Amino acid sequence: MLEIGYTLSSEEFGPADLVALAERAEDVGFTFALISDHFHPWIDRQGQSPFVWSVIGAVARATTGLRVGTGVTCPIMRIHPAIVAQAAATSAAMMPGRFFLGLGTGENLNEHVTGECWRPAAVRLEMLEEAIDVIRLLWEGGSKSHRGPYFTVENARLYTLPNEPPPILVAAVGKEAARLAGRAGDGLIGTSPDEAVVRCFDEAGGEGKPRYGQITVCWAEDEERARRTAYERWPNAAITGELGQELPLPRHFEQTAQMLSEEDACQGMPCGPDHETYLKAVRSYAEARFDPV
Repeated sequence: MLEIGYTLSSEEFGPADLVALAERAEDVGFTFALISDHFHPWIDRQGQSPFVWSVIGAVARATTGLRVGTGVTCPIMRIHPAIVAQAAATSAAMMPGRFFLGLGTGENLNEHVTGECWRPAAVRLEMLEEAIDVIRLLWEGGSKSHRGPYFTVENARLYTLPNEPPPILVAAVGKEAARLAGRAGDGLIGTSPDEAVVRCFDEAGGEGKPRYGQITVCWAEDEERARRTAYERWPNAAITGELGQELPLPRHFEQTAQMLSEEDACQGMPCGPDHETYLKAVRSYAEARFDPV
């Protein structure tokens, strides 16, 4: 049976609201949630961007069975992978068997804030693979050091570790990222029902591992209102390809969105009250062999 989860949108809700939404999601039967890890929202109108690790700690206390994972954290620039390893280990210790770590190569929107050079996609993939090695190394326990092309760790030991390390899922839009997810990750996160991405993931070692698919939707009592809300609050869903990773500021997304019509922004996004619209979108992911969604 296909497992259905809920997205906790850190760009649209403050920390207290996110915790309440996680509680509500668990109460109504969702089994897991992804929570976004951003420094900035995509556009100013979304209006929020709390520190994800603080929110996860509160969610851990407020829920009892809901699995929660980052969707996704970038461990290559804004936060060093050693710190991500510590944050994830603590989260997993607070939520035994309920936490998973979603990782990706990030967006300029969030990662430029420390003043580091924004690298090309191929370099960021190399950095992500090394970062995963660093995280797994520290989760082994004991004093560890690492000296690689991108990261250095000196005599670091994580004293607070879960009984079992959490799964690492890797986000992928393209084939190279899917291959990385297959060989270095414990699962895949995708935002489109792309069978080619799943195939690359499987061929690189992902066969039998979970493939999380994420769908953006907008419910309202009538379709017109839902589409208007989606256009006003989430036009970034229509900004596809590399552009979404390259723009550095919310105002740049707003300027790009001005070139989109409401039809463009809502293309392929389930909107309105008709449940069949949502079921059709979920089926498209299931047909591309994504589960959970």
